[in-house]
Amino acid sequence: MTKYVIHGGKPLFGEIDISGAKNAAVAIIPAALLVDGVCRIENIPQISDVTLILNILQELGADVRTVNRTTVDVDCSHIRNARVPEELARKIRASYYLIGALLGRFGSAEVPPPGGCDFGGRPIDQHIKGFVAMGADVDVRGGYIHAKAKNGRMCGTQIYLDIVSVGATMNIMLAAVLADGLTVIENAAKEPHIVDLANFLNSMGAEIMGAGTDVIKIRGVERLSGGSYSIIPDQIEAGTYMTAVAAAGGEVLIRNVIPKHLECITAKLLEMGVDVEERDDAVLVRRHGKLTRTNVKTLPYPGFPTDMQPQIAAVLCLAEGTSVLTEGVWDNRYRYVDEFRRMGAQIQVDGKIAVIEGVEKLTGARIQACDLRAGAAMVIAGLAAQGTTEIGCIHHIERGYEDIVRKLSGVGADIRVVVTPDEEKQSQVG
Repeated sequence: MTKYVIHGGKPLFGEIDISGAKNAAVAIIPAALLVDGVCRIENIPQISDVTLILNILQELGADVRTVNRTTVDVDCSHIRNARVPEELARKIRASYYLIGALLGRFGSAEVPPPGGCDFGGRPIDQHIKGFVAMGADVDVRGGYIHAKAKNGRMCGTQIYLDIVSVGATMNIMLAAVLADGLTVIENAAKEPHIVDLANFLNSMGAEIMGAGTDVIKIRGVERLSGGSYSIIPDQIEAGTYMTAVAAAGGEVLIRNVIPKHLECITAKLLEMGVDVEERDDAVLVRRHGKLTRTNVKTLPYPGFPTDMQPQIAAVLCLAEGTSVLTEGVWDNRYRYVDEFRRMGAQIQVDGKIAVIEGVEKLTGARIQACDLRAGAAMVIAGLAAQGTTEIGCIHHIERGYEDIVRKLSGVGADIRVVVTPDEEKQSQVG
């Protein structure tokens, strides 16, 4: 087994550079399917989800060439296959973006149901509603989602999303850029990575208006041409390191960020007594005194992100007083609570509400990452805890964080990757 071993209780000092946004990259890379020519995509994060989505494109027949560590050239012009390989797609939630991209390109798609983190029911009914409204027949058979445009090409229409869904908003955008006519998405999500996807597509020749508002209009075009595009910095990675400084103490300059994207996180840290100083493309985070309780509710952007809920919970565990954390997006995002309790946290969960009684200290323990963001939260708890914390199932964390061990070690954390002898023996036998 490979695990992280953290000797906690050390404040963090120094600088951390933020990588490209995971949630933008896993939609922009499938969007290359719609482009007739070579897309150069820059500022790609080195994470397993990105590797998987690039591998899926290669399996479909795309030419993917690595330019440097953070840049790839993707040419999907020779792809003739709209059936996505099952084994790869089931490992990643964002595989559903391939449905919208393939529908837009070919008028048909065969994609396995998505994998990724399990937060209870994560249906794609709003995605399907949009595809059907645009003239596609969609059904599930033989372990695949089959979608086919009745007239061979998607048709523009007006779509009202019953709930604010990031995935559905982006997927419908992908299906609409080459469709006949005008598509209007009402009650659209407004997250930064939605704006980034729209900017990418527009830079290739799409006509998308209103991204970042709750009404997005997409006028279909005949073709998209190749070009270059750089992915925005990762809001959630930046927020994760901000909360790590809040929990462990110290002073860290977090660089290559868009401070406006972080305002919902900054506001809560300021309430807790953490100093956050915004600069042009960086934030300086400083915490030397005690943390104060606060209440947090996750909401669609520009509210507090659900993907930051476990990380802020780790900080609230150390705040004086009683905090209330309310999950406003997913049904089952508190599975990490038992792991925190092993470290001495005082948390009671009732449905979507967690009541957190701050403790004087957390104590190192052996714990397991149960999903991507919960795993990051366990790293934060381990950095702040007294003693040694061992975190298993780290593959969850590496789905969304590039070089987390190197970046934290660079600001004074005592964290390392350990491979147990059993795993080494098994690999030698194999």
